Amino acid sequence: MKIPLDDIEAAPKELTYTEEVAALNAALARGAHDYRVPEGYQVDVAYHRAGLEVFFEGAIHATVVGTCARCLEEYRFPLDQQFRFVLMPRTAGGPESARLTAEDMALSTYEGDEIDLTPLVDEQAILALPTRPLCGEACLGLCPRCGANLNAGPCGCPAREPDPRLGVLHTLVRGK
Repeated sequence: MKIPLDDIEAAPKELTYTEEVAALNAALARGAHDYRVPEGYQVDVAYHRAGLEVFFEGAIHATVVGTCARCLEEYRFPLDQQFRFVLMPRTAGGPESARLTAEDMALSTYEGDEIDLTPLVDEQAILALPTRPLCGEACLGLCPRCGANLNAGPCGCPAREPDPRLGVLHTLVRGK
């Protein structure tokens, strides 16, 4: 979504739109292929200007399909992420070699006659995803011998004999 700078005023404006996911899915595919967004996601945003700075605040609402890192099954989950960012013109940013403060880290820049929200909102969506996709905390994963999904039930592989070197530890656990 591109917003012309002339349309951004001191009085806050609100906008709700559906963002296309092709660029987001392309960015997600460059990684481990853990996530994809099957449909466009909804963006609710309020924006206004104060001097040269432009303020955006809103939320992303999407359904994400993840591939569990333990059982390799696909699962769906909702993504509802709040965001807030400030943009200032690139020319007002000062020299590139200047030291950045913590306050500067919250600022991004824009140039031209319009602001493209798509890469900014896609970045917020990516940052909101869990680092490790799990269909559930209780997921048992795959059997290391036969590869069966242990969430569907036991696989039928024979139980492993305990390592005799750890026998002393087993007596400690049973002693409690």
